[in-house]
Amino acid sequence: MVAIIGSTGLVADAFDVANKLPNVLFAILAGGMLNAILVPQIVRAFQAKNAQERLDKLLTLSGVGILALTAILTGASSIIVWLYTDGWTDEQLALGTIFAFWCIPQLFFYGLYTLLGQVLNAREQFGPYMWAPVANNIISIIGFGLFWVIYGSAPEGGINEVSSWDTPRTILLAGTATLGIASQALVLLVPLMRSGFAWRFRLGYRGIGLRSAGSVVGWTFAAVVLEQLGVLYLTRVASQGGAENAVAGELSNAAAGNAAYTQALMIYLLPHSLVTVSIATALFTGLSKAAASGETDKVRSDLSLGLRTVGVFTVFATAAFTVLAAPLTATIVPTAGAAGTAAIAPVLFALSLGLIPLGAMVLMKWVYFAYEDGRGVFWITVPATVALVLGLLAAQLWLPRENWVTAAGASFALANWVTCVLRTHGLRKMLDGRMDGRRVLLLHSWALLAGLLAAWAGWALYQWIGGFDALQFDRGVGGTFLSGLWITAACGLAMLIVYVALLKLFRVRELDTLMVPLRRRLGR
Repeated sequence: MVAIIGSTGLVADAFDVANKLPNVLFAILAGGMLNAILVPQIVRAFQAKNAQERLDKLLTLSGVGILALTAILTGASSIIVWLYTDGWTDEQLALGTIFAFWCIPQLFFYGLYTLLGQVLNAREQFGPYMWAPVANNIISIIGFGLFWVIYGSAPEGGINEVSSWDTPRTILLAGTATLGIASQALVLLVPLMRSGFAWRFRLGYRGIGLRSAGSVVGWTFAAVVLEQLGVLYLTRVASQGGAENAVAGELSNAAAGNAAYTQALMIYLLPHSLVTVSIATALFTGLSKAAASGETDKVRSDLSLGLRTVGVFTVFATAAFTVLAAPLTATIVPTAGAAGTAAIAPVLFALSLGLIPLGAMVLMKWVYFAYEDGRGVFWITVPATVALVLGLLAAQLWLPRENWVTAAGASFALANWVTCVLRTHGLRKMLDGRMDGRRVLLLHSWALLAGLLAAWAGWALYQWIGGFDALQFDRGVGGTFLSGLWITAACGLAMLIVYVALLKLFRVRELDTLMVPLRRRLGR
């Protein structure tokens, strides 16, 4: 996608906002209705005497509701795009609206994917739900690859001539994105039908258990909506930051906008998605059982173990991402080129400052949910969102526009730290005034010291190699990828050796806990 429309420029930003909208809308929908109400009811329906009737009604009611909501929001594409952007020209707004008209229908298929996936999970068929996104990836690769063959790659600095963009390009680009999400949902029908499950269209809401949803649902939904209001303002600031350079006539300058922020966010979330979420998922079941049975000491112990184990990883990830932001970007998004990498890397650096609290706050949020305390989650979201917005306002007031998107990443990191501190304070009260804070703080102190020394070693080696200039952008995508890969590998390995050696010297036992899964895999 970056190869065909770039990571900067008016067209890339317009498509990024449009393609982001169904994800934002689904986050609100999933946080309020699906995850908190319908998904638990699907699990309970399988245990009821009238299981088929309840499932039919649940799936029909939710499917019709999501379809109606999708139709309304698709019709309101122009209003939604206007709401999420600032400083765009009429031409860019028109293009963003057309993209959104094609992309917002993804909302229905995201909902369908969640519903069908939860039915499969309730039937203990876990594989299809996990692998279904592969269908989306295949469709996207084929569609974007076809676009590349027909229209070629984006120029350096992205596509800024909006008037040259025609309807066939729009259909192929946005249609591919939506078709990928649709395939991800519809492919789940195959394992369902093979297992003998039949879904009959049956309207009605009586007897499906919706009244049993607790107050935690409302607070959870409110927290998600508040978070997305912060995302809305961040998107507006990023859209203005990217657009104003073009309006000022700097069309050749690759200014960071929405698309650059999204690419940086994708890279930033990789360590969190691969490691932190896995550890949190493994601990959540035990935490929930301990909370339900009133075993506060067990909850405290599991949370402490999770925070310390995740901390060992996130401290190193922060060091690696801040030092190696540019070569990492060149490796993962080699088609961004020199200008795109220069735009994305500072945003990634700023976002990475919030990696440590991100891992901790996710673990702590699950403890809140284990105690069914949605209200606490909401009230902590308020100051975190305020911190995000104030950071963005400060950037608009005091920084040049080319730094606004980098400041957006820093504001996001600041919001993470505010959330982490406030959740720590709340959990101390919840866990009888104790949270094993001394051990957690001591671990993070040793890890931070080791991380700083590892970062210094990595930065020294990176500069000795040649720094940003060592990335071979002049040799095309292959040269960019290979140079980014070997620089990342060399500097990253040096940092890892220093970090692990220091943790061993400091006798940090949590390192062994983190390495257990890796040792098992290597042992095989």
